[in-house]
Amino acid sequence: MSGFVTGGSFPASLIPAQKKQASSNNYLNFADGSSDWAQQYLPELYEQEVERYGNRTLSGFLRMVGAEMPMTSDQVLWSEQNRLHVSYNECNVKAAAPTNTIQIELANANPATNGRGNNTVAIKENQTVLIADNATGLITSKAIVSTVTQPGVGATVAEIVVVPYAGAAFPANLQALTTANDVNLFVYGSEFGKGSTDAGMDSIEPSFKEFNNSPVIIRDKYEVNGSDAAQIGWVEVATEDGTSGFLWYLKAESETRLRFEDYMEMMLVEGEKVGHVVAMPGQPTVSLKGTEGLFAAIEDRGNVYQGFAGAAAPGAGAMGDFDEILKNLDKQGAIEENMLFLQRQTALDFDDMIAAMAGGGYASTASASYGLFDNEEEMALNFGFSGFRRGSYDFYKTDWKYLNDASTRGLSKAIDGVMIPAGTSTVYDQMLGSNIRRPFLHVRYRASESEDRRYKNWITGSVGGAYTSGVDAMSVHFLTERCLVTQAANNFVLFKAV
Repeated sequence: MSGFVTGGSFPASLIPAQKKQASSNNYLNFADGSSDWAQQYLPELYEQEVERYGNRTLSGFLRMVGAEMPMTSDQVLWSEQNRLHVSYNECNVKAAAPTNTIQIELANANPATNGRGNNTVAIKENQTVLIADNATGLITSKAIVSTVTQPGVGATVAEIVVVPYAGAAFPANLQALTTANDVNLFVYGSEFGKGSTDAGMDSIEPSFKEFNNSPVIIRDKYEVNGSDAAQIGWVEVATEDGTSGFLWYLKAESETRLRFEDYMEMMLVEGEKVGHVVAMPGQPTVSLKGTEGLFAAIEDRGNVYQGFAGAAAPGAGAMGDFDEILKNLDKQGAIEENMLFLQRQTALDFDDMIAAMAGGGYASTASASYGLFDNEEEMALNFGFSGFRRGSYDFYKTDWKYLNDASTRGLSKAIDGVMIPAGTSTVYDQMLGSNIRRPFLHVRYRASESEDRRYKNWITGSVGGAYTSGVDAMSVHFLTERCLVTQAANNFVLFKAV
């Protein structure tokens, strides 16, 4: 019989060894996951758990760059003003014209109207315009408008006829532009003869564009039964808010809370509008609206830059890429102070670029202003920002942990960073009926006099001081209802990998 010695009735494993020797086989073990509960020797036990991934929380980004404000509605609406001056892009030269006239089909207005309807255009007779080719912008000529035809009045689209402002004919290279989307133009003034009247001149109505976003409900829950809540752990655990204890369930509750706070932020960064009915098996049909997050807002109406290069000679590589970004910012709101939140490799590329700026005759990092931080470099450094100046712009650069963490955006490598304008913008508030100033990036949360849904948590059950039910457990609930408002997204930049 296997496992027994001859003439005996005891298992071989219970026969004493011939020499006195302590071995792991002689004693019960609690460290291998078995049901054994003791060891011969008390192990050397570290009472503090090891945070192998360091501080794992990601929240703080939105608190750093924005503000939180209450709202009572299912959506937040805001309006953004369009450009002041009248311009038209990618217009069509209708046909080969005589040398002294050009007929142009207007398209892609800024847009402004003449006050007679949304489909009208805001250009007038006797206005002076500068015409440039769309391809290079180098072929230019000044002209005066002789005729304006509104859409639906003799033409399917708005048309103008212009004549040379100086000289008897247009340049030959401008006359040759007869294909689609060939020319751009803008109004720079007007000229009338003596004794002229303003008959037929319409006023220009200011134009704006309306945007909206909707809050979403974010929830989470932690639950522990009464028995486990009373169990003492072997290891003293510390939470990331500085508290500690020997109850594992407290650690798990704390981690649920921290994870929920990260969800509050990550949802507003990653969220997208969906607007369709989602059928989930075993659950009631839910109509999800979604919410526009930061990335989606910039991709929809901001600036997207793909493939930011590493350091190279001035005028190339990262320097050349960054200068292209600055040129585009010049065409937008030209916000002088901006914050850069970057993925690690992109941050290193910026470091190399800044080094090249300091050593190659470019603006030194020493010349950077820290106006965003009360002009104190030490304050900026305490927040993890380093500053530099390029052209007329000041930038504050920092690593964004969210893009590096292997359990979040560090998995995909698709986003390299964002550039966010600092300060506030002016928008028209339809509820107040006036212009107000708001941070470019801010959070709106649902709240009223009786209900504040900025950050709710409550306990149910019969454990941990709660006596709301007969369930021998404690449930900790977390809930928020919020959305992100990204104003003037044309001043934001999203860096994407190739």
